[in-house]
Amino acid sequence: MKIRFLIMDVDGTLTDGKIYVGEHGEIMKAFNIKDGCGIKDILPKYGIIPVIITARQSKMLELRCNELDITELYQNTRDKPGQLDRILEKYSFDENMQYSYANCAYIGDDILDIPCMEKIKEAGGLIGCPADAVPQVLEIADFISEKNGGDGAVREFIESLISTVKQDQFGQ
Repeated sequence: MKIRFLIMDVDGTLTDGKIYVGEHGEIMKAFNIKDGCGIKDILPKYGIIPVIITARQSKMLELRCNELDITELYQNTRDKPGQLDRILEKYSFDENMQYSYANCAYIGDDILDIPCMEKIKEAGGLIGCPADAVPQVLEIADFISEKNGGDGAVREFIESLISTVKQDQFGQ
């Protein structure tokens, strides 16, 4: 199995799921620096493309993605499997390869993630979640982080994923 894409949810996965709203309507979220290091510095070494698909829209997420060199950012997307189909089709065409859900790892925490997770799991891809994911997600996850969303759960999943990739490539 060759994982080519790491698909990530944001709220509750890359963040703690809390949204801080100031009196002037500004919205703040906190991102974990360890997750960012895993995305920017570890994934590229293994040819894994970070992809964010989220149901919300956030300017600060755009800023964070620019900082981490994430070019595959899809906001205001509730149909996550439909968006992932378009991504797989695009890369299959651009790279003259046939990518499928089997080439995906996904980390998410809530019910909107489940349709994508189920398709990936059925195809043989990998599913991860933070420790504080909803019970329905915990039930189907291949990997459950010891950390909550926003506390380094994504980094922990990346390290587990890379360990799996190394074993598949080198038989270690």
